[in-house]
Amino acid sequence: MLRQDWKAFSAAWLGYGMDGFDFVLITLVLTEIGKDFHLSTVRAATLVSAAFVSRWFGGLALGALGDRFGRRPAMVLSICLYAVGSVLCGFAWGYWSLFAFRMIVGLGMAGEYSASATYILESWPQRIRNTASGMLLSGYPLGSVLAAKTYAWVVPHTSWRVLFWIGILPVVLAIYLRRRLPEATEWQEARTAGRPQVNATGRLFAGRAKLWNLPVCVIAAVALLVVLRGESLAVTLSLVAVIAACFVTLSVGFAERLWPVVVALMVTVFCAFLYSWPLQSLLPTYLKTDLHYDPAQVSDALLYAGFGYAVGSVLVGYLGDRFGTRRAYIAMLVASLVFVYPVFALGEGHTVALWVLLFLLVGTSSGASGVLPKYVSDHYPMEIRAAALGFSYNVGALGGAAAPVLGAKLAEPLSLGTAITVLSLGVTALLVLLIAFDVPARVQRAADARGGGHPRSTLQPTSEKV
Repeated sequence: MLRQDWKAFSAAWLGYGMDGFDFVLITLVLTEIGKDFHLSTVRAATLVSAAFVSRWFGGLALGALGDRFGRRPAMVLSICLYAVGSVLCGFAWGYWSLFAFRMIVGLGMAGEYSASATYILESWPQRIRNTASGMLLSGYPLGSVLAAKTYAWVVPHTSWRVLFWIGILPVVLAIYLRRRLPEATEWQEARTAGRPQVNATGRLFAGRAKLWNLPVCVIAAVALLVVLRGESLAVTLSLVAVIAACFVTLSVGFAERLWPVVVALMVTVFCAFLYSWPLQSLLPTYLKTDLHYDPAQVSDALLYAGFGYAVGSVLVGYLGDRFGTRRAYIAMLVASLVFVYPVFALGEGHTVALWVLLFLLVGTSSGASGVLPKYVSDHYPMEIRAAALGFSYNVGALGGAAAPVLGAKLAEPLSLGTAITVLSLGVTALLVLLIAFDVPARVQRAADARGGGHPRSTLQPTSEKV
């Protein structure tokens, strides 16, 4: 490992940490915001979802920027976006203004994920890229831990708004470090060798293509907003079908013959968010409403959960390099199933036991996602890796938009703890099957075979076999 590799990692890791800090602030103050703006729990939960609504476009646009101009400028722009969005949240005057500012945070987070993940994966040696992926993602939960401690120090004495304003401070350092970074090694080598660059946004929005794809984007965005308003089941399912059709259309437009693997990875990532985000987004609310924790106790519980997440991310990365990406991912997910029920069966009066169980549960469940960037990127060629990773991951991240709302709705007939348990157990089992059988790679191979061996593009997927 060269010194510049560690320098690159440190800057990307710090950006991920600040990303985690800014992104989870909303989950910590949902009860305070709901009280100030007179919102129900379900309505307040949609503010968590707001950042996911915009992520799909941010992942595509900033990922395409990274493919076209380099990973570094995309990283800097993404961190600026989510920092500005966080500060604006502190000035929100009502539900819809806060919703809009959270969408800006989502744009930046989407770009942060695609740009930083591809930057690190293309800078570090091939043999330890799972470890690099896991170590990089450990920054996010540690940023969340910092946010939880800041919440305990700030909100009881001031206002939830101050928490969002503080989010701008550490970002300045991350931007300063990133301005001095070298470009990602693989991207620079490809550029020097004159390998053709794929412009994803150009394919979608240049010339006559934009006459079709711009309306598709608008339809998808409007449908997503309407879904979050809480329509009837029939209307919601109809809109979900429209949204899915829009994303498939966009996938075909920029990925060409690789669109089946892009769509299959969207589904896989959707499940990854749907099992983990009910816990991540609603845990503070559960601790405050069901267990009656005060801010300091909530902060302590999230401290253990965050450290578990970080340790799990690093562990799964090491296991991925030792035994294979998919095997490590599956092993961690299966292990997490052991801890889901005990966490929400404890009830009040078992504080220390809850801390330990949260460390183990979040470490194995959310921590398993430490190799998710490596798993997804293995399916894409370098020419479209940032855009395809950003788009498929951040469309799949709509599972994070659905998770808090679905969890809050299930909590109405059930309890909040039971709702989180049901979602975590059921969707984790489904994700294990998707990863175990590597469904995205199988779908692409089936599509290639049906195409008669005459692909319409020279791009080739690079999926890992183990």
